[in-house]
Amino acid sequence: MTLLCAIGFMDMIDAVIVNVAMPAIQHRFGLPQQSLQWVVSGYLLTYGGGMLLGGRAADLVGRRPVLVVGVTVFAAASLIGGLAPTPGVLIGARVVQGAGAAAMMPAALSLVMTSFGTDRVRAVGIWSGTLGLATTAGVLLGGVLTEVFGWRSVLLINPIVCVVILAGVFRLLPDDRRRATWRTVDVAGAVSSTGGLGLLIWAVVEAPHAGWGALSTVVRLAGAAVLLVVFVWNERRCERRGGKPLVPLSIVRVRGLVAANATQAVAIGGLYGMFFFVTLYMQNVLGYSALQTGLAYLPATSGVVLGAGVATKFLIPRAGTLPVIVGGLVVAAGGVWWLSLLPVHGSYPSDILPGLLGFSLGLGLVFVAVMNAATAEVTPERSGLASALVQISTQVGGAIGIAVLIAFAAAHTTGLLAAGVPVSGALTGGFRLALRVSSIAVLVAAVLGLRTVNTRDTTSGMMGG
Repeated sequence: MTLLCAIGFMDMIDAVIVNVAMPAIQHRFGLPQQSLQWVVSGYLLTYGGGMLLGGRAADLVGRRPVLVVGVTVFAAASLIGGLAPTPGVLIGARVVQGAGAAAMMPAALSLVMTSFGTDRVRAVGIWSGTLGLATTAGVLLGGVLTEVFGWRSVLLINPIVCVVILAGVFRLLPDDRRRATWRTVDVAGAVSSTGGLGLLIWAVVEAPHAGWGALSTVVRLAGAAVLLVVFVWNERRCERRGGKPLVPLSIVRVRGLVAANATQAVAIGGLYGMFFFVTLYMQNVLGYSALQTGLAYLPATSGVVLGAGVATKFLIPRAGTLPVIVGGLVVAAGGVWWLSLLPVHGSYPSDILPGLLGFSLGLGLVFVAVMNAATAEVTPERSGLASALVQISTQVGGAIGIAVLIAFAAAHTTGLLAAGVPVSGALTGGFRLALRVSSIAVLVAAVLGLRTVNTRDTTSGMMGG
């Protein structure tokens, strides 16, 4: 369990830790803002786009071999990115790093879901709490590493951790290689799903700069729609012919899976915006350093740990996942709404800390409950695919959420600047609007959460593992 949580922690923290180092990276290479975003977006592009293929490969080829490939690719790309002499090499390394994560994460979560028998709920709770902790700890660790060792350290630390993880994988995990040939691989499904999801994320990431009505945005969205329609058609045809589709469409009939993934996508779209805008507020308005910004998030890690622990040990076994999902999202929305009231000359103890604590407590509750609700009725042979779908909802929801919120914030800030409002006031106004929209999105997710399965059974779904 410790090994698998270390894999999830490393991956999730990597998605956050680079954000804190972005100003230092921009200063080193002199990148314009639109190019700088690809240090993060390049990772999301292949991570979200390749997740279905990675998850299905874990089911068909074996979880350990796919995990080993993913960790190895992730380590190599991190090393190249950390030593990158040019921004092009850095962005390219991040793209490859995302592909490694797309194989690594579904395989690891699938192992969590299938390896612990009657302790499955507890195992998924520990895993989910670890991921929630990583989202807050990543900001802290990113600030410390960037301030003390420079921006390259946030990437160069990964290969060291990966070597330890690989040693643990070969020592602790059984070799579950399965015989797979090209006939067992749905090549058309892999190409159409990876291309469709990749185009969708690309369109969403570029839209705030190019414009949602720009020809390039429309073409990318249309291309994504066509490829995803082709993907669904191909999967249905493959399943009817008795083949092994990348995504058997019957999985959407698994009780609770679709509702839980939709809830997670909308919730993450709102919650990730909190990190983005509050971090910008602390650095660009209050003048915090990278280290100070990281330390400011330290109390939030306690909230995530507390929420995840209470949900796993007490709330889910007694009340089930549904009330924990809805209640956790309401608490998180309240924390984000508090942060949407940030003044220009804000105080950390009164204006930032209460909102962070409410947000993090809700996040800890939700991560555990949604993961259990999404996977409660999934059979072992589809655990890798279900894991991939959960991760895709997180990545696509986060990418779309950030893009939409940036558009709101930028438009409002531009309007305030045109009206003569000082820069600090205009920035704060844009951040506040984005955080209000974020809070509303989290409440919408709470409404969607009413459709999720209410499970407290520790023996369902994964008992064949």
